[in-house]
Amino acid sequence: MNHKRIAVVGGGAAGLMAAIAAAEGGGQVTLLEPNDRLGKKLNITGKGRCNVTNNCSREELLQNIPRNGRFLYGAFARFDSRDAMAFFEKLGVPLKTERGNRVFPQSDCAFDVSGALRRRCERLGVKWVRDRAVSVDTDGGRVCGVTGQQGTYPAEAVILATGGVSYPGTGSTGDGYRMAAALGHGIVPPCGSLVPLVSGDDACRRMQGLALKNVELTALNGKNKVQFRDFGELLFTHFGVSGPLVLSASAHLRHWDREQYRLSIDLKPALDREKLEARILRDLGENPNRDFEKILAGLVPHSMVPVILERLEIPAGLKANSVTKAQRRALEEMLKGFTVSVTGPRPVAEAIVTSGGVKVNQVQPSTMESKLTPGLYFAGEILDVDAYTGGFNLQIAWSTGHLAGTSAAVAEGE
Repeated sequence: MNHKRIAVVGGGAAGLMAAIAAAEGGGQVTLLEPNDRLGKKLNITGKGRCNVTNNCSREELLQNIPRNGRFLYGAFARFDSRDAMAFFEKLGVPLKTERGNRVFPQSDCAFDVSGALRRRCERLGVKWVRDRAVSVDTDGGRVCGVTGQQGTYPAEAVILATGGVSYPGTGSTGDGYRMAAALGHGIVPPCGSLVPLVSGDDACRRMQGLALKNVELTALNGKNKVQFRDFGELLFTHFGVSGPLVLSASAHLRHWDREQYRLSIDLKPALDREKLEARILRDLGENPNRDFEKILAGLVPHSMVPVILERLEIPAGLKANSVTKAQRRALEEMLKGFTVSVTGPRPVAEAIVTSGGVKVNQVQPSTMESKLTPGLYFAGEILDVDAYTGGFNLQIAWSTGHLAGTSAAVAEGE
C-alpha cells in the first residue's frame, strides 16, 4: 500500500471507475461529487437501461470514435469493452448483448450499474464528499490538492472527471474546463455531439412523431460530399429530426458556421432502382382506377403521403392510370432520396455527449496525466474525444477512468 492521497473530481461514470481503479491500486481516494446521488447521468443513459459498452474489438471501438480516436489506443489496450464486461459481471451485474453489439444489464436497469459502482467504492474505502470543486491547487507547478466550496482536500494526485456540458441538470456544468484552463490547458470549445438536428422544413413538423425504421441516411455538405452514411432508424419531430441515425450523423456535422448540410433518406434501401421501378409499375398496373395517393400509402407511412404528393406537385385525386412517366420517375427519385435541409444542432444541453474539451495533445495517452501539470489526470467527457451511439462513449469513460485511476495510484518513483 502506498497510501497516496488521490482526489477524484466528479462522480459520474469516468469518476467512479477512476476512484475504483485508484483505490484498487492502494490509493487513499476522496471522491468529490455535489449531487445527492452518484452516477446521476449514468442512470438516464440508454433511456434508463444503460448501454454499458459495445461488444466489439478494439479496432472497432476506434472506428466508432470520429474525434481523436487514436489518442485512446493506449487506454483501450489496457481496458477495452471485454474488460468492462468482465468487470461488471464480477460486480454482480449480469449483461446481455443486443442488436448492434450493444451491451445492457440483463435487468434493463441503469441503477444496477451505478449501484454496483457505488458499492465497490464503499468496499474499497473511497470517501465520498458532497462538495463542488472550485479549483485544483498546485505547489511549485505540481498538484497538491483540490479546493471545494466546503473545504480543501490535500492530494498528491487529482483526477478531473467532471464531464462536459450536456445534461446540465445532472451536474455537467463545465467546471472541469474552467479548472483545467486555469492551469494552462487549452480547451476546444464544447458543442453538442449525438444531438438532434433542427430543420426549417415544415414537412418535419407535419410528420412529427413518425419513426422511420430500416432506412439509409446520408448526410451531405454544400458540395454534395458525403459526411456520413448509415442504416437504421430516425424520427421526425416538431423542430426537425432525431433518432439514432441522426444522433450519429450529428457527430460528423461540426462546421455549421461555414457549411450547409442536408440529409437524404433512402426509404427503400432494400430495393435497387430497377426493382423499385418494377414495384411501382406493378402497383399502378394492378390498380389503374385507384387514387394515386392510395397507391402511395402502400409504399410509405401514411403521414408521409401528403408531403410527398406536395413535393411531387401531384393532385390528391389523380388516378393511377393518369400518372406520367416523369411523375413516376420523380417518385422513384424521392423514395431513394427524400431530402431534409438542416440548419444546426439543438442546444448542447440536449446532447447525449459533449464534443470538445481538454486538448488531447496536452495529455499523456499512456497515463491520462497532464503534460503541463504533474499529478493532474483527466478521464471521460472532459477530454476532447467523443463517439457514436452504441455504448462507445461509456466505454471511453470506463477506459480513461481506469487508466487515470491506475496511473494516479502509482507512487512517485515507481
